[in-house]
This record gives sequence, structure tokens and C-alpha cells, in this order.
Amino acid sequence: MTITTLSSREFNHDTGRAKRAALKGPVFITDRGRPALVLMSIDAYKALQPQQGSIADLLAMPEAEAVEFEPPRLAGPCLHEADLS
Repeated sequence: MTITTLSSREFNHDTGRAKRAALKGPVFITDRGRPALVLMSIDAYKALQPQQGSIADLLAMPEAEAVEFEPPRLAGPCLHEADLS
């Protein structure tokens, strides 16, 4: 992985260079000498995102039985079947 640093001016004058560099690693874009932005490939970005599954997938995990979960109780009166008639 190659890390590239470009000033804002360099980025504005040669975005193609920045795009090519982003395929090899992150590109730090500086503003007045300080890092301000990072340009990266979409694959690198996706690799940073947490993996999410559906709720069904999460509940089907074998270790899900070991998770302690006590849902909060709602305040106020409870409705019973008798109250609905």
C-alpha cells in the first residue's frame, strides 16, 4: 500500500494523478499544510465498513443464545385480551 500526500492545489491541477494514486493506497489532501481529506478507492472504503447482516442472520448465529438481553418494560397500563373486547 502506497500513501500519497497532495496539497489542495496539486489535487485541483491533477485529479487524474490523485485517482490513480488512490487505487494504490490512501491519498491525503492537505489544506495549508494540514491533512484535510482522504481519497481512497471504493474497495478500500467498503473494507472499512462494518459487515451487516439481516436480523434473521444475526439471530441464527450459534452464539446468539449466550447473549443476555432483557428488553426494557414499557411504562403504563398493559393491554390484555380481555381489555380489547
